[in-house]
Amino acid sequence: MKNKVLFLVTVIVVFLLGLLASSIINRKNEAKYKYVPQVNISEHEPRNAVWGENFPKEYQSYIQTADTSFASYQGGSKMRDVLEEDPNLVILWAGYGFSKDYNQGRGHYYAVEDIHNTLRTGAPKGPGDGPMPATCWTCKSPDVPRLMNEHGIAEFYQGKWADKGEEVVNPIGCADCHDSKTMKLTITRPALIEAFESMGKDITQATHQEMRSLVCAQCHVEYYFNKNLPGKEGTPYLVFPWKNGMSVEDMEKYYDEIEFSDWTHQLSKAPMLKAQHPGYETYLTGVHADRGVSCADCHMPYKSEGGQKFTDHHIQSPLNNIANACQVCHREEANKLAENVYERQRKANENRLKLEGFLVKAHIEAKKAWDLGATEDQMKDILQDIRHAQWRWDYAAAAHGASFHSPVETARVLGSGLEIVQKGRIKLARLLADLGHNAPVDMPDITSKEKAQAYIGLDIEKLNSDKEVFLETVVPKWLEKAKEREAKMTPQLNE
Repeated sequence: MKNKVLFLVTVIVVFLLGLLASSIINRKNEAKYKYVPQVNISEHEPRNAVWGENFPKEYQSYIQTADTSFASYQGGSKMRDVLEEDPNLVILWAGYGFSKDYNQGRGHYYAVEDIHNTLRTGAPKGPGDGPMPATCWTCKSPDVPRLMNEHGIAEFYQGKWADKGEEVVNPIGCADCHDSKTMKLTITRPALIEAFESMGKDITQATHQEMRSLVCAQCHVEYYFNKNLPGKEGTPYLVFPWKNGMSVEDMEKYYDEIEFSDWTHQLSKAPMLKAQHPGYETYLTGVHADRGVSCADCHMPYKSEGGQKFTDHHIQSPLNNIANACQVCHREEANKLAENVYERQRKANENRLKLEGFLVKAHIEAKKAWDLGATEDQMKDILQDIRHAQWRWDYAAAAHGASFHSPVETARVLGSGLEIVQKGRIKLARLLADLGHNAPVDMPDITSKEKAQAYIGLDIEKLNSDKEVFLETVVPKWLEKAKEREAKMTPQLNE
């Protein structure tokens, strides 16, 4: 009897092991033949669909970035009018393009379309027209490294944004981060290489894990356009201000030393700095970076389908993919992990909004001082305080995920901003008293985006009307010319 039972158990075990072995062999064969190249991908091929012929799983996951349904506490892919949510921003950016229009970005899939749509790029009627330089295209498309290769780096930066409208049409994708022959991660934006060189570092020595963040750092960083580089005078050359380091104080010192400002504030006349999106810099100061976690580990986690493990190219908030992005390391329930993120963000926002409110008052109080006859010497230190305080506010706010990536550093930056702006307002109060104004300065009604924009004199109706004409007349011509050009770039099929 025992022998029969043993025999049956053995048969069952052997059968199950056979099924397992068969499954493993089938999966290996499936994985082996999954990516037989269908086309030869040429160097600087900008079309993501062409890459998708050889890498269908990655491409299909990338296409999911077209989904704009997810909204988190302060991010996600859903379109949000940030100025409508927070009209104070109109005052903080008075005289700058962001006071016209600032929407939550919808993700890489819409990079080109969103830059067409925003009021910040104006409504150019053709080449050479419009307010923005060609440099603004740099992080929007894999057409950029193609054009830099064809014409030169400085040559790409020259001219107006509209000059390259018919050339830059493919949204952020494969060629921005991968070598077309080896598929290895690669740096395609020279500004990052040049920034490493300015710090005495060689980016070619970066490990693969470091590259899984550095390809993001090509764009998710603080930057400015330098028109005074030797040999490139007049060209708005893209530069990352990392020469002194990447902290908020290091970059502030760099800007102060070269007397750079993004714009002069319309109300306070302060020489302002606009933080772009220093996501990489703030990420480096957080615990995940300290533990060797890359950007891709959370925003592009691995997944498996049909026996093939690959990187999920649905680049998105980890909060929309907690199982793969977070619970690989953290064993807490998904709702608990999400609440931990939101708790940090809410606490950071408390101080961010306090600092924001003080800055709005400082700009309006400074305007009052100018109206009463203040001199440049009397205002110099006050304007520097406003500049430095708003730089810290913007550094913490524009980094988007900073309040989670690095809550301790974000709290420190906002705390120093609060201290600086209050010192500036004390100086303003004393100056206003010397100018004969001893009462609190009257604050305008800026409780809505429309009221705030009206207060600073923006004609939004006309801006929207001009933009509509641009989208209906100019953009279709760009796309048609691009279609004709790309029709001549048909990739060669493999034999």
